[in-house]
Amino acid sequence: MALCPVLGPMFFGLSYLFYKFFFSEPVDLEDVIFSKDKVKSTFRAEEDRERNLVSIEEAIAVTNESDLRTLMMNVVRGDVRKTLTSISLALESDDSETAHYAASVLQDALGEFRANVEKYRKMMGEDKETRIYAAEAAVQYMDGVLSQKVFTPIEQKHYVKIMENICGVIYDESPESMEMPYLEAVCMRLLEIEDYDACEKWCDRLVEMFPDTLPSFTCRLKLYFNKRDREKFFNVITELKASSVVVDRETLELIRVFM
Repeated sequence: MALCPVLGPMFFGLSYLFYKFFFSEPVDLEDVIFSKDKVKSTFRAEEDRERNLVSIEEAIAVTNESDLRTLMMNVVRGDVRKTLTSISLALESDDSETAHYAASVLQDALGEFRANVEKYRKMMGEDKETRIYAAEAAVQYMDGVLSQKVFTPIEQKHYVKIMENICGVIYDESPESMEMPYLEAVCMRLLEIEDYDACEKWCDRLVEMFPDTLPSFTCRLKLYFNKRDREKFFNVITELKASSVVVDRETLELIRVFM
């Protein structure tokens, strides 16, 4: 006890000297970015959403009911249309409350989709300008949902064919309004429902309107890959080699697998 008055100040003195020698070096902040001008978080919302989707899958895997319910609530606060696939995963949850909530959200979202498609189709019955505007909006809107494949096979096929018909209106009545993503979307959705004849027709239209673009090759490669048509597949590869199109990793992998 008699040593306490001496040891106390000595301890703090040694601590101060230790700090000065080892931790008082100036910190290099050159690589630390504080200014928002240097980093633009353009896709912050998308990144947050994707993290939530991964977390939902993980939460289902470990059956963490509390975390899963919280994550579900966070996801549906955003744009539900973009997260239907992940919400549908929650239908398989052992937590009945989460599964019921997911079913309710999906039912509402798909009901809204059906109603909106009918609104677009009604608008297409008006003058040409309105019809083309509605057709373009409908193709983009429908693809955003149909690409997630949350309908039953029968209903998925039904709406893909409606989407094809709507895109046909643009092609027939206002080809100058046609954009490459519309054609690519129709090709992919038709391929998914295995309507190969219709898919090939739209692939040809894609080549006709947007030649020497990557989608004009990839859509045909995917079609002939699924059909196991080696002759046409390699004919497209020959065309691709002769073009100036830069091939992406997905296309290279598709070619490698087929060969």
